[in-house]
Amino acid sequence: MKTFVLLLSCFCLSCANVQKPLDIQGHRGARGLMPENSIPAFMKALEESVTTLELDVVITKDKQVLVSHDPYMLSGICSKPNGEPVTKEEENGFNIYQMTYSEVEAFDCGSRGNARFPEQEKMATMKPLLSDVISLVEDYLDKNSLPKVGYNIEIKSLENEYNVSQPEVDEFSELVLGVIMERLTNDRFTIQSFDFNVLKHLHKAYPTVRLVALVENKEGVEANLEALGFTPEVYSPYYILLTKDDIDLIHKKGMKVIPWTVNDRKDMERLVAEGVDGIITDYPNLAKGLRE
Repeated sequence: MKTFVLLLSCFCLSCANVQKPLDIQGHRGARGLMPENSIPAFMKALEESVTTLELDVVITKDKQVLVSHDPYMLSGICSKPNGEPVTKEEENGFNIYQMTYSEVEAFDCGSRGNARFPEQEKMATMKPLLSDVISLVEDYLDKNSLPKVGYNIEIKSLENEYNVSQPEVDEFSELVLGVIMERLTNDRFTIQSFDFNVLKHLHKAYPTVRLVALVENKEGVEANLEALGFTPEVYSPYYILLTKDDIDLIHKKGMKVIPWTVNDRKDMERLVAEGVDGIITDYPNLAKGLRE
């Protein structure tokens, strides 16, 4: 009997120490390897066994939800329909919120590559619709009998850009959720934003939607939560600003902590050892086996 009790105690202790799976999120798909926020980037991320696809959305003139980090065509990566690179002086003139999707899809944002990511494969690719990304990803998972992945979708919003390169917070949120909720259950996605006005609106209007507070300031966890006014599902800071004490505090307050954007294996290993729940990275290939 004593032997049985001892074995049972050891078993329970072992169960208590089992770590939950680490959430590996492919940033903008797999920006270090493929053109950002493109169909090829998302497919590459799936090949690298991510558990979540991280992506950004903006709105076109005809109210389409477009997967893009910026509401303007960036000179560093995009080319005009005639093949000429977008110049820095032209960027503001290519305001996606003032362009229809048919106009947007004529731009190539992959052939020139990205100087910041020399390993990124150069290929012609356009900015896709969120609806198309979800459909193609889900088809790929089904056809290859792969487990479902999550979607961490950032609403790219800035207060000084309301009605300039984006709609107001409520309309923006409704357009995005209108696409998502037709295709995914609540457990399959999170909505993140640096704009706390977005998160406050969603918390009130859609209380069952899981929210992520993106942070890149030095105000600290307590001050940011006070500014937000509620406790989100996930606290997601720039990894450089994150300490072990922060991680412990975030967990104590009932949130997960998933830092961005971690592109060095040693940094990944350190953060995992300190207790983060996930990693957002441009290089999901570097994150394999982090908890093995």
